[in-house]
Amino acid sequence: MCSSWASLTTEADLAASAELDLMSSAEVVRLVADQDRLGVGSCSTCAERIAQAADWFAEAFRSGGDVIFVGAGTSGRLGVLEAAECPPTFGTSPERIRAVIAGGREAVFEAVEGAEDDAAAGRAVGEQLQKADLCIGISASSVTPYVRSCLEVARERGIKNVLVTCAAEDSLRDVASLVIGLDTGAEVLSGSTRLKAGSATKAALNSLTLAAMVQLGKVHGNRMVDLRQGSRKLRDRARRIVAAVCELDLERAAEVLEQADGEVKTAIVMSRCGVNAATARRRLEQADGFVRRAISGDREPYASEVLT
Repeated sequence: MCSSWASLTTEADLAASAELDLMSSAEVVRLVADQDRLGVGSCSTCAERIAQAADWFAEAFRSGGDVIFVGAGTSGRLGVLEAAECPPTFGTSPERIRAVIAGGREAVFEAVEGAEDDAAAGRAVGEQLQKADLCIGISASSVTPYVRSCLEVARERGIKNVLVTCAAEDSLRDVASLVIGLDTGAEVLSGSTRLKAGSATKAALNSLTLAAMVQLGKVHGNRMVDLRQGSRKLRDRARRIVAAVCELDLERAAEVLEQADGEVKTAIVMSRCGVNAATARRRLEQADGFVRRAISGDREPYASEVLT
């Protein structure tokens, strides 16, 4: 555990904001935007590590395991946000991708003072993990006891674990199986890691989950083909995806989607291969859910399988 918070780069003073209190609103906004660009850019230097975490994510899913994001404060809320966005975007079960935040659900909306220091609560989270799970700890400073203790239990139990942080990787090799150290440096408001560090962390999580979902066949081309149609906007998007991929007008795309019970993947395979819903689902199952593979199958459909 770090004995001096003052030594953390996230606690350092940023020279460019030394006279923040004298700046106009426009100057503050431009400075924050410039610093955010630098922070998000740090993700590219960690691309290989983020990719490794994405591989572990996909592996956990294939083996029946779950992915659990663990964090406190802003970092915890970013984990909650990432977990909440996966089901509507990729059609995943909320139980398979979860987030745990120090202080519980209340801490998502209001700060729960001292929750991040509760190492015992973090250990309790780690003890609930299963062998096939992947634990992704999020801590901008890297020293949050709640997150560290959870990762410690995961390591002890042989469960793969990742730390996403904005601290230097070299000093954290023993904290997690894989450390993604985003070099974001000092904040515009000294120590306020909800700013640049938060933006960089969100960018890293975005790329991590997207890369994993690509591996899991949740994407065809650059389109989300496992989305859940829980709103008018998403229902419209589903129609437009089927129409674009299958070169159909929107009316015909809606008809095929209805025959596919709203399943975008199924509708695409039905239209592209000229088969009915049952055959399309079978092709997708044989192709491990990858639309491109399901379409490229060279078997001609029987008469009973043809789309009508």
